Amino acid sequence: MADTGAQPADGGTAAGSSPSPVRILQLTDLHLYGDPDGRLLGQNTRDTLESVLALAQRRHWPPHALLLTGDLVHDERVEGYRFLRERIARLGLPCYCLPGNHDRIDLLAGFLDADAVSAFRLIRLGAWDLVLLDSTIPGEEGGHLPPILMAELDRHARANPRRHLLIFAHHHPAPVGSRWIDTMAIDNGADLLAVAAAHENIRAVVCGHVHQAFEAIGAGISWISTPSTCLQFLPGSEEFALDDLTPGYRWLELYADGRLETAVVRTAAYPEPLRRSTSGY
Repeated sequence: MADTGAQPADGGTAAGSSPSPVRILQLTDLHLYGDPDGRLLGQNTRDTLESVLALAQRRHWPPHALLLTGDLVHDERVEGYRFLRERIARLGLPCYCLPGNHDRIDLLAGFLDADAVSAFRLIRLGAWDLVLLDSTIPGEEGGHLPPILMAELDRHARANPRRHLLIFAHHHPAPVGSRWIDTMAIDNGADLLAVAAAHENIRAVVCGHVHQAFEAIGAGISWISTPSTCLQFLPGSEEFALDDLTPGYRWLELYADGRLETAVVRTAAYPEPLRRSTSGY
């Protein structure tokens, strides 16, 4: 469903341009179900998504594009992807998708974004290139980035020194301090951060997966994570635990001079009472 537009000479995707700023909304870890009443640990994830979309439409609408960074359909059913396609279509915006460890890439590509099958992908927005890296490993919870993707990132950054780059992946590239979720990070994330830090035109790395807002500097490059549109994981927990914080999204404003402004916005409450007494999901 991505509005790809014309293909520029360097292989990126022309999706419009603006002097400043370009606004992107990142939604991540939706964990939808094929069944409209499907629930993750007591929460109807279609309802939590609706609450986040309603908030975004009050606060940061319209963006130039939506970016969905994985774990879109929890049970990998066709009906979940069909629902999401129809819901996104009603928004009337370009939408770009990355797969997460809970996604079926064939269904994601078939229903939402055909280009999501690309392991390395460029989206051109104004003076910026969004670099979408597929960090998933088939059948695994954690992530990995093949060296060929690192080399392509390095090549593109060197060949386009006047373009500002922002990198997106599903998995986190470095520990967030929660032992259980840190076993499911990008296993060579340090290499990604090192490549990013080597280029002044790479501004940051943005991820989902950890169901919490996190900001850090790794190898000299900023990297940030974004809350889920459904349940949140408790920061700093040794074992699986839920946080009281509510669903949310991240807005990013990209200026032509390379400046990046971003923040997380959360809903006022869950649609239903939160059930924290659970051992996993």
